Amino acid sequence: MLLPTENTVLRRSLDQWFEAQGVRPNIVGEFEDSALLKVFGLRGAGLFPAPAVITKEIEAQYKVRAIGRVPEVRERLYAVTVERRIKHPAVVAICEAAKDSVYGK
Repeated sequence: MLLPTENTVLRRSLDQWFEAQGVRPNIVGEFEDSALLKVFGLRGAGLFPAPAVITKEIEAQYKVRAIGRVPEVRERLYAVTVERRIKHPAVVAICEAAKDSVYGK
């Protein structure tokens, strides 16, 4: 398996899931950079986790194929602003696009 480093929320969630399933993956690489992790996957170094919401993009870009999903493992994304309401047009567009991508609107 190619995994994010242990200091990430995703890795901790994956480790908990592996433990609950009684799975002990053979970890061949740990990465801070998710793009580098995917490049190693492209080169056949091992399986790797990726967000389900961008499965098609990852399959096309890295010439890989999704083999399963783990609904129990989720990542959370946050947009942080000092303003109560998001006003900047670029930030509004990014938040709306993310919402549409995640929720399929």
